[in-house]
Amino acid sequence: MTGDPAGAAPVRLTWAQPEDLIGHELRQAAEDGRDAGPVLRAWTAAGGRPAPARAGASPAPAPPELRALASRLLDELAALPAPTTATEPTTWPSIHATWPPHPGTRPSEPPAPPPTRGPDGARPQTDGPQQPEPPVDPALRRRLEAGWVGRAVGCALGKPVEKLPLDGIRALARATGNWPLADWFTARGVPAELLAAHPWNRRSAATCLAENIDGAPEDDDLDHPLLGLLLLRRHGKAFATADLARLWLDELPAGRVFTAERVAYRNLLLGLEPPGTATHHNPFREWIGALIRADVHGWTNPGDPAAAAEQAYRDATLTHTANGVYAALFAAAAIAEAAGGRADVHGALRAGLAVVPPRSRLADAVRFGIRTARDEADFDRVVDRLHACYGHYHWVHALPNTALIAAALTHADGDFTHSVCRAVSGGWDTDSNGATAGSVAGILAGSPDRIPERWTAPLKNRLATTVAGFDGIGFDTLAHLTAQEAARS
Repeated sequence: MTGDPAGAAPVRLTWAQPEDLIGHELRQAAEDGRDAGPVLRAWTAAGGRPAPARAGASPAPAPPELRALASRLLDELAALPAPTTATEPTTWPSIHATWPPHPGTRPSEPPAPPPTRGPDGARPQTDGPQQPEPPVDPALRRRLEAGWVGRAVGCALGKPVEKLPLDGIRALARATGNWPLADWFTARGVPAELLAAHPWNRRSAATCLAENIDGAPEDDDLDHPLLGLLLLRRHGKAFATADLARLWLDELPAGRVFTAERVAYRNLLLGLEPPGTATHHNPFREWIGALIRADVHGWTNPGDPAAAAEQAYRDATLTHTANGVYAALFAAAAIAEAAGGRADVHGALRAGLAVVPPRSRLADAVRFGIRTARDEADFDRVVDRLHACYGHYHWVHALPNTALIAAALTHADGDFTHSVCRAVSGGWDTDSNGATAGSVAGILAGSPDRIPERWTAPLKNRLATTVAGFDGIGFDTLAHLTAQEAARS
């Protein structure tokens, strides 16, 4: 056996190298008002580069001395006080204290985890017969199936154009007469020079274009809801954040997590405990990752946005803080309100906004998205205004993406096709935005047979995943399992 040949390309672990993290942390400092000027000057003087604009890693590793400097500067940035602390609280009691009075809210402290567990963290088993599974509400099960299907549709729709700039998304769709976006993307009829200028996402072109969709392909936007369901089946609704951490280490390959999740995973391997996993050298802590994990908490608390938000908080704080957490609370509460079967999309969005600290940047972004959608008849104009306001944020940041989700759902007024297509057509994190919008719109549709067949037929009621025990599972089965967890106290 021989070693690597001389000159072999180095392994570039994305979203984890100090020389890449420092640039993102400098951006985060500018966003939350910390005075990072001295750190920026020290980094630039040493030859440090800005963060990669769209990729997860710079092309080549930094020299050892520059990497060590980046680590030290990350520690210095973490010690700087943030002026947003008063308006963007991080503890559950302080977040809960910002909520408007509501008769249905739960106590302000998260519940403690169950006092006893099995050796693997599962619910303890008795020596007697197994307890029967709780009865499932058929109407809720159909709503949840539509939510799962809607999430998968929106995710698959957005995957081919993930990471592409807005003008590229518009050009590719227009080339096939699919603008305003109303159907799956296709490469058929797209000029070669346009495909060369705006290539499809390389991981998704083979599975998510109209001509080759064969079941719902694997994606982190679908893996995380599966893991959330597995979390609830093992630990119940009173799970602790540490339970989620252990579940990840047991069931989730490190290569299947990105941005804040990858940093938190690394921090777990370093021996850090939550919530330190969310803050140590983690410049992605206000990005979109916690939001994509929030659906299951809304699905399992139908009609109870407060309970859904509290559950989502315990999940989100493994990886995120402040606005990254608020995005998860917003999504969980909106989905819970929709899952109750009595709200329209605007009521669901109001319920989501009610659990977000009202003076936070996330709340401002959601309000701006809703207001702009109401003001503009042309959704392209809505998107242009959103990009003008939030285009300086990274394309995976929670603020622009949550604003876009709120705008798309508002503008679509409950229509499923318009909801997912508007969310994807707005750019930024296209598959995540399509997935969340599809989840809300699917639940509001009430049943998967009320989602147009052109969306559901290619998915073939089949989801691919590397999450053990779920590969090839049907959305009808997932809905039944989810409804069972909703029925548990």
